[in-house]
Amino acid sequence: MEGVSNGGMLYHEVQESKLCAVHCVNTVLQGPFFSEFDLAAVASDLDRTERQMMVQGSGDFVPEESHNVSLDGDFSIQVLQKVLEVWDLQIIPLDSPVAEPAQIDPELENAFICHLQNHWFCIRKVNGEWYNFDSLKPAPEHLSKFYLSAYLDSLKGFGWSIFLVRGKFPKECPISSSEASSGYGQWLLPEDAERITKSCNAAQRTGSRSGQTQWQSAPYRQYEEQGMLLDEEDEDLKAAIAASLMDAAPAVSTKPDTLENENKDNTAANA
Repeated sequence: MEGVSNGGMLYHEVQESKLCAVHCVNTVLQGPFFSEFDLAAVASDLDRTERQMMVQGSGDFVPEESHNVSLDGDFSIQVLQKVLEVWDLQIIPLDSPVAEPAQIDPELENAFICHLQNHWFCIRKVNGEWYNFDSLKPAPEHLSKFYLSAYLDSLKGFGWSIFLVRGKFPKECPISSSEASSGYGQWLLPEDAERITKSCNAAQRTGSRSGQTQWQSAPYRQYEEQGMLLDEEDEDLKAAIAASLMDAAPAVSTKPDTLENENKDNTAANA
């Protein structure tokens, strides 16, 4: 039997600004592998390639507006796909024919990515147990194998797009906590995550009984309410992402040569 990954710890990132796509990618990989600037660089490369193809196809002027990242940090599915390809991971829509086995027995898979409007989060199996790594939650929330299927069905019913992630996931995170590029990541033991989740759930029930609005009453309403809080973004983040887009430097990752070569190949193929 294989040993546990990352010493049995769970890696979780708590929501920072509107960087849920960054949090989603890192919790899929279970480690602080990428920053918002890495994803912004990938978005810039994709934008450049798309503009070149449009100019070659029509010869018309193409505006510089990005279709892969907004100034407040919301990234497209194409960016997530490109970033995870660095680790030989593939994103597949759950409603596609190739993902049919996952629709029947989702517990046999390893990860799902969920998206609605401008929020991303992942559901991931770590050391044989399923967890909801939603960055709007203070800690990973354990999901039983039975509840996993019901929860995915519930998300689909509320209009969420769900993607299956397949490939060889990193077994260990090569980046120590002191080297992490972000301050919103944390390593937790499963029992600590459970304790935090129970404590927060109890606080929510108390608030509901006292007449306060319950934070999470449905998979969609949770993000609608949280979105009002996330609209108050600081201008430093927007300026930094905009500068990163203009810079168009290659993404920094633990496999930089692979990503750079893939970008060159894709540009050459589309030229």
